Amino acid sequence: MFKGSRVQNLAATDNRHRQLATGNQQLVWHDFLPNTPGMTYCLGIKVKEGLVALSDTRISAGTSTTIKKKVYVHQKGRQSMFIMTSGLRSVRDKAVHYFEEILDSGMVYDKLFKAVNAFGEQIKRVALEDAEALTKAGYKFNLNSIVGGQLTDDKEHKLFLLYPEGNWVEMDEGAPFAMIGNTGQGKAILNRVLTSDTRMRQALKAGYLSFDSTRVSSNDVEFPIDVVLYERDSFNMIEHRYEYHELEYISRLWAEKLKTSLDEIPEDWMEKAFQKN
Repeated sequence: MFKGSRVQNLAATDNRHRQLATGNQQLVWHDFLPNTPGMTYCLGIKVKEGLVALSDTRISAGTSTTIKKKVYVHQKGRQSMFIMTSGLRSVRDKAVHYFEEILDSGMVYDKLFKAVNAFGEQIKRVALEDAEALTKAGYKFNLNSIVGGQLTDDKEHKLFLLYPEGNWVEMDEGAPFAMIGNTGQGKAILNRVLTSDTRMRQALKAGYLSFDSTRVSSNDVEFPIDVVLYERDSFNMIEHRYEYHELEYISRLWAEKLKTSLDEIPEDWMEKAFQKN
């Protein structure tokens, strides 16, 4: 189902408690900060037409919230890729800066999995530098990432889910999407409607409705949302930000259609339960 680096049969989404066997040792990693639910929403979708990525922009710290971009896009010639992250913001910023420094030095990757490996190395570099201090301060080192795009020698666009350990899984037809952050409420619609044959426009619709389901169920996920679109073999990443007022009517329309659909579901199967004494 998945192709990956030293990892088999790992669930691609909602991995709250993963175990990675390394020799005779068992490493246990936990997502998110202590006593903190999913602090973000990031979704990457791969269909035959291309890639669709969506993330919220809310950063919560205690009682304060700020708006910050969670998507990093690299576009240079036939080098098109994006990185979305969920986890400690300080870890994210440091790892992305280290990776940017490599790219700015002239390093060119011909295939996306090589770039994913390189970014994973930077995450491990940050872990060596900061994990001990973060642990002493009561934080858990974490950075889950979704990386998508197409580089020079890639035969098609690619989508990867990268874990804090630096290992990854590649999404394919059997698993056309990856989610990180607050993933519980938004998965149902994606599981029901997404396939590799889904059109990009339909994928974006489903992605937004998945985000909206999460937003109405969580205080830590909110507008604005950033969208990244990539059409197969185009080597051109498109970015767009949506504010709440732009998509409010879609949310209302979806709520109304859900209520109508609920009314249309037959009720004859309920009689056995309601007629019991």
